[in-house]
Amino acid sequence: MGSIDLSTAVWRKSKRSNTDGGECVEAATNFPGTVPVRDSKHPQGPALLFPTPAFTTFIQAVQSDTFTPR
Repeated sequence: MGSIDLSTAVWRKSKRSNTDGGECVEAATNFPGTVPVRDSKHPQGPALLFPTPAFTTFIQAVQSDTFTPR
């Protein structure tokens, strides 16, 4: 996965995030096939890029609390 231009990103964060805007991650969902994720405290900092299926699986695991120790 290469770099993408994040200037058009529409960033979203959880409604359950801290009210002061810190300690939260934001994800952009307007890039087909890729989900950029960044630290809300550093919006101009780097973003991690995840394939959409991997990010979807991660979110489903968080929501269902199905992480297993390895």
